[in-house]
Amino acid sequence: MAQQEDVFKKIVSHAKEYGFVFQSSEIYDGLAAVYDYGQNGVELKNNIKRYWWDAMTLLHENIVGIDSAIFMHPTIWKASGHVDAFNDPLIDNRDSKKRYRADVLIEDAIAKIDEKIEKEVAKAAKRFGESFNEELFRQTNPRVVEHVNKRNALHQRFSDAMNNNDLEELRQIIIDEEIVCPISGTRNWTDVRQFNLMFKTEMGSTADGAMTVYLRPETAQGIFVNYLNVQKTGRMRLPFGIAQIGKAFRNEIVARQFIFRMREFEQMEMQFFVRPGDEMKWFKFWKETRLRWHKALGLGDEKYRYHDHEKLAHYANAATDIEFEMPFGFKEVEGIHSRTNFDLSQHEKFSGKKIQYFDPELNESYVPYVIETSIGVDRMFLSVLCSSYEEQVLEGGESRVVLHLPAALAPVKCAVMPLVKKDGLPDKAREIVNDLKFDFSTHYDEKDSIGKRYRRQDAIGTPFCITVDHQTLEDNTVTLRERDSMEQTRVNVADLHKLIHDRVALTSLLRRLG
Repeated sequence: MAQQEDVFKKIVSHAKEYGFVFQSSEIYDGLAAVYDYGQNGVELKNNIKRYWWDAMTLLHENIVGIDSAIFMHPTIWKASGHVDAFNDPLIDNRDSKKRYRADVLIEDAIAKIDEKIEKEVAKAAKRFGESFNEELFRQTNPRVVEHVNKRNALHQRFSDAMNNNDLEELRQIIIDEEIVCPISGTRNWTDVRQFNLMFKTEMGSTADGAMTVYLRPETAQGIFVNYLNVQKTGRMRLPFGIAQIGKAFRNEIVARQFIFRMREFEQMEMQFFVRPGDEMKWFKFWKETRLRWHKALGLGDEKYRYHDHEKLAHYANAATDIEFEMPFGFKEVEGIHSRTNFDLSQHEKFSGKKIQYFDPELNESYVPYVIETSIGVDRMFLSVLCSSYEEQVLEGGESRVVLHLPAALAPVKCAVMPLVKKDGLPDKAREIVNDLKFDFSTHYDEKDSIGKRYRRQDAIGTPFCITVDHQTLEDNTVTLRERDSMEQTRVNVADLHKLIHDRVALTSLLRRLG
């Protein structure tokens, strides 16, 4: 675990050093849990968004997109339940004066027991070698069984407390499990209380006439309140979906793990409207479709898993997370939820407007049910970055840091390099750049030795480097170097466009999804 944490620290510093992610307001000592995307980060982020958007709107003729405002009528948040129920259970340590989420403290305690179990299994696997029967060991080893029973009992107690919104019980679990403050090391805890996560501001010119408005904590409500507009103007028939990419804001108390949990973040959400009774069929469809989208990137199928929710939101009748293995464990990157007709019914009630769909097949009107797919752009970005980062030791003891980014997502698709800065090589290289730049993000690089230039491009994940040398002037061929294998092949300048396109075009990714 400690080793993985070291790797994560290296990834965070790599992200800064190579222009992917900067601390926001850094020259003013930064703003906690807020980050800016640098020149390479914004390209990678935009490519992730484009991959999602095209997979939704191009591959499904019944899905369209919108872009709703961040400011919305405050009653919307009353109707959605955010004003009354969008809370985190918080607890303070009196000695360190630090505030924590009670549920996160308990989840960390459960994770520690899981670690103990895995350590025992790993130790035994090493001891017994090939003859090791892991399943039998887990069922019969007294220490493992004891840990498993303890974990399950704690998990059940925690789950019950969260479902019953029992704040006293959450505190009691923290006391009983002897959970200490990571900073002070003491167990001097306050009571647990609820804290609303929405940012508030005022709209209007005078203090008296100003209306309290909220920065949206999710993008979904902008879709729900536009449901009728889209359905009517697009003459949409059920089932159909509305997709949106946009910023959301949450006043997270426990914001940590770099860009994994931030106060200002970006979401890619699609709400799919279906006939009541069909929702479980579509829930299953979207669960499978979304996992296929993730796996198509080739980051490693074993890094993904489903996590079904035990505690369902009051409006849901099914919920699953797609979790990805980060350096700090399996974490949620996307949620698929069956939200029933809760949101549209609430907006119908609070607005006094009829939000129904007339079904010509059934010859009746009803409020549609909704399947939601919701993915955090920043978490997706982090999962791509973490799984792509590698420190390689090469033959001869040399080393390199390489980002094995999926080629279609890479910020720079190819770099063109003249071998030397004379003899007309830079002119020829510029000519190639000017031909490729209309279709691919192309870098021109002439500074330092060719080896150093390769390393620089490896570090930002550029799939191809094109070297222009003296032979190029004679026969119009260049050296094409591939990032992952470092193989170099001699190719004709006229073939470059097709060779690169076949590997880096978003189309190649989308075709895997059909």
